[in-house]
Amino acid sequence: MFDKLALRLTKPVIDRIANHSICQKISAEQMTFAALGLGLLSAALIALGLPQIALVPLLLGRVADGLDGAIARACNDQTDRGAFLDIALDFVFYASVPLAFAVANPASNALAGAFLLAAFVTTGTSFLAYASLAAKRGDKSSDYPTKGIYYLGGLTEGSETIALFSICCLWPSWFPVLAYLYAALCAVTTFTRVKAGWERFRN
Repeated sequence: MFDKLALRLTKPVIDRIANHSICQKISAEQMTFAALGLGLLSAALIALGLPQIALVPLLLGRVADGLDGAIARACNDQTDRGAFLDIALDFVFYASVPLAFAVANPASNALAGAFLLAAFVTTGTSFLAYASLAAKRGDKSSDYPTKGIYYLGGLTEGSETIALFSICCLWPSWFPVLAYLYAALCAVTTFTRVKAGWERFRN
């Protein structure tokens, strides 16, 4: 829901950081893997019972995730492989955090984490299914022209998910309630995306 606004606010800053001089130091794909590494480090710290500390690599990882595309554009290095890695490894990170909270406190968090993971599967599947068929038809997203694939928005997008993870890191005892609530919001997102696909691909 807020990804379009977040992109508009952060893109100028991210683009200035990812100037052409960075091309000689780190590639877009290396930055993508750095983002994943920071995200998995955050998940490991959550699983070890250190969620407040985990917030630091979590947020740094999301900055790195924003930089990879900016580097690719600045260095004229936009590739299909880079776009694939960006989205695929993002989903690895998104799945790791609910799992980490479940590992940290199975009695309180396991069932809520399972609901949240199931919700991520449905939102992610509807997102990627729409993107694959949109690409087949040659559709372009005017809202997210810099994305490597067709980006269909929804009630729960990346910005909201990072906000959820951040709040849970700061107040881990809230995880079960927030996970159930966010899973319900994800169900709305899945419904709207399925509805959009039903209408767009009817012919």
